[in-house]
Amino acid sequence: MNIDWGAFGGVFAVSLGITLLTVVLFSLGIAAWSRDDGEGGARTRAIRTASTAAAALCFGACLAVAGYGLALIIGV
Repeated sequence: MNIDWGAFGGVFAVSLGITLLTVVLFSLGIAAWSRDDGEGGARTRAIRTASTAAAALCFGACLAVAGYGLALIIGV
């Protein structure tokens, strides 16, 4: 039984990179979502809308990565 260590290392590196990317995206989504302080004002409302949109984008990217991984595992 022979192991192709180059391919094994490549799979490991890609898996580690995608995992780190997903953790960073989720952390950025949490940080953006926490910017909502609940106070009024036009500028605050614009910042709240932008931070909510950024959080939704980050969480959507996390869902896309997780969905793609499940699709690869299931074989859809």
